[in-house]
Amino acid sequence: MTQTARPFRSVLYIPGSKERALEKAMGLPADAIIFDLEDAVAPDEKPAARKLLAQVLTDWDFGARARIVRINGFDTEWGRADAAAMDEAIARGAKIDAILIPKVNSAADLDAVAEAVPGADLWAMMETCLGMLNAAQIAAHPRLKGMVMGTNDLAKELNTRYRADRLPMQAGLGLCLLAGRAHGLTLVDGVYNAFKDDAGLKAECDQGRDMGFDGKTLIHPAQLEIANTAFAPSEAEIDLARRQIAAFDAVLATGGGVAVVDGKIVENLHIVTAKAVLAKAEAIAALAE
Repeated sequence: MTQTARPFRSVLYIPGSKERALEKAMGLPADAIIFDLEDAVAPDEKPAARKLLAQVLTDWDFGARARIVRINGFDTEWGRADAAAMDEAIARGAKIDAILIPKVNSAADLDAVAEAVPGADLWAMMETCLGMLNAAQIAAHPRLKGMVMGTNDLAKELNTRYRADRLPMQAGLGLCLLAGRAHGLTLVDGVYNAFKDDAGLKAECDQGRDMGFDGKTLIHPAQLEIANTAFAPSEAEIDLARRQIAAFDAVLATGGGVAVVDGKIVENLHIVTAKAVLAKAEAIAALAE
């Protein structure tokens, strides 16, 4: 799958220290898993979690799911050891698609990790005010392939109150979307904390999809179905894409360059979007096989 077509509708955090949770993740319908060595692991458990995760990613089969490891920052006592362990695991045959770096403030924060783990792509946690302001330079880093919004930490830094519309953080999220799209990155929205609130999760997923995110990070398996549905092309979108392509092809065959579907102009730019919709739908179907 290409970076654009590969689904990242649901990106589930799994603690790297919990063997039972790691085993369960192999059967969950998540498009990607973030194996977390940072926030989800207590300080005294970090060395054991690092060792366990390196072994798991070498020996266990997680199928078509993208495997992303969130390490501790290099400004902590654990970050460099995390990176070294993952680099060694990759050398032994572990499949690690990306290393996720917490609290990225500038492109310089990516350089040391890029050198320490040359065999995996990099993803950046965008969760600080400084990081959001530097989104353009971060997104331009040659090893970066994805950004994950850390909305809990961002809300803390902004000193905001909770709002369902997330108005206080729209500026920061928008900067990341602009920067990420300019450089062809995968963009994943932040978590929804109330994991039993299905209606609230759906509303926030729909908002994230409308904004342009590829998917949502999740904290509980119960959230998977809602995210997978929200970030997948709907049947109506698939049908419209097919009709747009057919109408445009028919017009081209007669020497024209503009079609009309459902009373709306269809030009080549709409066909690019329509083909992307169909590619995403095919990629999602392939995951289910």
